[in-house]
Amino acid sequence: MVDYNSVYTLEGVTKIEITGEEKTQLEAKRKAIADNLANSKLELIKEFRLEKLKATDWYSNSDVTMPDNIKTWRQSLRDIPQDFSTEEQYDLLLARDSDGNLTHTIWEKA
Repeated sequence: MVDYNSVYTLEGVTKIEITGEEKTQLEAKRKAIADNLANSKLELIKEFRLEKLKATDWYSNSDVTMPDNIKTWRQSLRDIPQDFSTEEQYDLLLARDSDGNLTHTIWEKA
């Protein structure tokens, strides 16, 4: 793939092919962005997970018996980082329907 720098002048835009060190720097920037994107997705997933766990924390009060299905579901939420570890899997967890609701079944209370 050929990359270009765009040079803007009064006469218009001129594209100049980048080579050598510029290309190395550009590839490093692209990798850093891609790496950070996966981390950002994971952080967002962890925020959703925390919201779901907080919403069911009341089950753990001493005067309430937590149903087994809720225990299992909460454990599956806590296991997300181990069970889902690639950016493609993160995309599946973050998929939304036309109304903006998360669609992966892990987000549904069992």
